[in-house]
This record gives sequence, structure tokens and C-alpha cells, in this order.
Amino acid sequence: MPARDYYHDVVRNALEKDGWTITHDPYRLKLTRGKNLFVDLGAERLIAAEKGVKKIAIEIKSFRSASEMKDLEEAVGQFVLYEHLLTRYEPERKLYLAVPEDVRESVFEEEAGQVLIEDKILRLLTFDTTKEEVVKWIP
Repeated sequence: MPARDYYHDVVRNALEKDGWTITHDPYRLKLTRGKNLFVDLGAERLIAAEKGVKKIAIEIKSFRSASEMKDLEEAVGQFVLYEHLLTRYEPERKLYLAVPEDVRESVFEEEAGQVLIEDKILRLLTFDTTKEEVVKWIP
């Protein structure tokens, strides 16, 4: 079982406050030759207007190292890998990268982060680390 991110419980609580049901902790991606990868959380929420269920997977990143750009590079690599595997094996589940709101402001409002969002390479969920609440879903 992989180690949990620093903000794992914060994000789990924020999602539950936002109306999501945590279905997997962690969400296991089974690969064909018996190998496994683990996304931090799987969740779903009933969408009344659509009369269906929205499914998501959440990869949590704290960006607590000395280099935000190194953290970004690692997060993008992991996100892209998981995104492609989810698209292949469970296309109805959308992947989001969960980061603290201050990371969105310091990383994703800068050029490198903006390119990733504008070019639809990443989907973000930002959260308040103190209130344990979802702040933004991008897009």
C-alpha cells in the first residue's frame, strides 16, 4: 500500500463536505500483468439533474518540497500516467489533481501551470487546508 500524502485526510474530509461519497481509499488501478498503481481516492456523487452518478479519482499533492517546479514535474507525470490508464479501463471516471489553494495561486497562476490547465492536460481540485473544504474545481 502506498504512503498517504500529507493532506490525504484533509482532502477526504473536503470531498465528503462537498457531497461526495468516498468509494475507494486508495483507488487501485489493476494492470494486466498483475501490477497495481494506486490513485489516492476514488469518489462518486449522485447527479440528480442527469439522473446518474459522477465518478472521479483524486491524486493528492502537497507541493511541500524545496522546488515547486520539481513537484509540478512529478505531479504531471503521475497525473498523465493515471489519466491514460483510467481512460483505457474506466473512461467514465475523471481524474483530478488535488492541491492546496495556495499552491494554485503560486504554481498554477504562473505560466507553466497555466499552460497545463489551458491545454487541458490537468484538471484541478483546490482545497482550504484549514477549513478542510473544496475551494475550486478547474475546469
